[in-house]
Amino acid sequence: MGFEGLLLYFKFVYSFMQEPGCYDQYPTNIVIGSNLLSFLIYVIGAFILFRFSLIWVICYVLFILLLEFRLLSGHCVDCYYYGKTCAFGKGRLSSILFHKGQPERFNQMKITWKDIVPDFLVFIVPVLAGILLLIQEFSLTILILIIALFILGFFGNALVRGKLACRYCKQKEIGCPAEQLFDKTKNK
Repeated sequence: MGFEGLLLYFKFVYSFMQEPGCYDQYPTNIVIGSNLLSFLIYVIGAFILFRFSLIWVICYVLFILLLEFRLLSGHCVDCYYYGKTCAFGKGRLSSILFHKGQPERFNQMKITWKDIVPDFLVFIVPVLAGILLLIQEFSLTILILIIALFILGFFGNALVRGKLACRYCKQKEIGCPAEQLFDKTKNK
């Protein structure tokens, strides 16, 4: 699926969204679209790192699993969507794996740019690794994958969060530390 196909898919998903308001349970098509983005980033990243060795891929997958564990156990348990279908489906997954936390704790969390660096590393490390591969020996495939990963990592994530996830999030209305970090009108 090329970038144009991905854009068409997001336009299709976006066309079914309600205006305005929040979802108590996100529609399945948004959950699929949101997770498709992550899946594409993970697969492209693993493919690039595999060009170095399988050990790099294993470390990459373990890092992703660690980040998911951190999110599910440390944030999703306190979220409004615990036990419900959030934009990523993780509220339901978290309720299967962990006990409910304290929703008021979610509202009191503070997130800084330092806290989200590990999330950016999921696509930045493979991009840097791909650049090293290009320096060693040019490959059009690797170049295209680096560009795709860069676009998906920055613009894809911004699109999913801005147009599909955060825009219709009930937790945002209650209080979300990520929204406070990214919402420029609240940071002035």
